[in-house]
Amino acid sequence: MKIAVTAQGPGEKARVDPRFGRAKFFVVYDSDGGQYQTIDNKQVLNLPQGAGIQAAQHIIDAGAEVLLTGHCGPNAYQTLQAGGVKVVTDVEGVVAEAIARYREGKLDHAAGPDVEGHW
Repeated sequence: MKIAVTAQGPGEKARVDPRFGRAKFFVVYDSDGGQYQTIDNKQVLNLPQGAGIQAAQHIIDAGAEVLLTGHCGPNAYQTLQAGGVKVVTDVEGVVAEAIARYREGKLDHAAGPDVEGHW
């Protein structure tokens, strides 16, 4: 299973970024091999609109089944759901610790977006 996390920096020791579409990085953990991959999201940061949809496409293209983030808006949420990605919001702390909490069943999937667009 691949788990993606919004991150303020590269790697599993980075802090979780509370934003989804405008997160600086995504860290993707592959539980099959125990490997981490960092995806740079900087090209999306300056988009005037559509950042959430573009970021969601990065997560889908990475093959993630789950996204852990602080917050997720409606367009990004809908795109992720259409791509088969489950979303967990209200996540904070360090990337590796957030992944561990999810794997231990301590984090619940979101029922929908938790912020409005352009947050």
